Amino acid sequence: MRLVDFAAQCDRRKVVPLMGFPGVQLTGFSVRQILFNSDAQVKTAKALYEHLRPDALFQVMDLSVEANALGLQVRYPLHESPSVEDHPVKSVRDLDQFAKIDILKDGRVMAFVEAMRRMKEAIDVPCGGYVIGPFSLAGRLMGESEAAMCAIDDPSTLEQILEFATERIIRYGKALVEAGADMIAVLEPTGVILSPTQFRQFSGKYVKRIFNELDTIGILHICGSSTHIIPDMCNTGAQGLSLDSDVNLRAAMEMLPPDVVMIGNLDPVAVVAHSTPQEVYAAARELLDSMSEYPNFILSSGCDLPPETPLNNIRAMIDACK
Repeated sequence: MRLVDFAAQCDRRKVVPLMGFPGVQLTGFSVRQILFNSDAQVKTAKALYEHLRPDALFQVMDLSVEANALGLQVRYPLHESPSVEDHPVKSVRDLDQFAKIDILKDGRVMAFVEAMRRMKEAIDVPCGGYVIGPFSLAGRLMGESEAAMCAIDDPSTLEQILEFATERIIRYGKALVEAGADMIAVLEPTGVILSPTQFRQFSGKYVKRIFNELDTIGILHICGSSTHIIPDMCNTGAQGLSLDSDVNLRAAMEMLPPDVVMIGNLDPVAVVAHSTPQEVYAAARELLDSMSEYPNFILSSGCDLPPETPLNNIRAMIDACK
């Protein structure tokens, strides 16, 4: 099934909040536990689904999985998302130390793959997984500022690093698809800093290769104000674009082909995490009303919801749609 068909499958809008971490409120696990333990992750996902009944459910969003599997130093707070702490690649030669690493031999990678397999067994709506985007993984390997400067000063080196990153992302993505993922969202937050020309050269063509290699629904998620690259995001072959709350969705819809689905974009912090349920409901209804003429739209949060997001606020968002 194509994503546009899923979006139009019933007589109401589909609603798919980007959530995972708020489920720890139901199970008592820490954020760190669900990032290492497939059993904890599945129990949390199942509890979220049974409590809230979204139309689809993604795994927890972790932008450090692939970098960690390559051996980069990652900091794991108990109740917050992890962060990559070192960026060892200064030249193409520095990739040699990673060349023989099979990321599918990494424990955390395989915990996410196993969690996907078990989510598909336990949850009766489409389930999605995440992979990091190629330019964003290059930013973890090199440092984001260094990757941005390399795009200007040394594009040949950057492209070799992107080739390396893309191959590893595809390997992980295929494992998630084989485990049952109905959708794979490519998370390319660092791509927002690129101009349209740079995005095509240093992100878009590699994202397109990832989607071509993965036999599933492909979604592209970019944080921040991505309006300037929306046409190029569409050209990656993505069936859906997941856009942040900085983007005016009505204006963005004018740039989308009718077979590409817009996903978004309630502010995950100011609205969903920090408002009252009544305010979340009103904001969701306002967005739904503004998008009423577009069949290719799925209501969601603009990005991943923080662990402390009140579950009643997520329920208000879902109720506004249902």
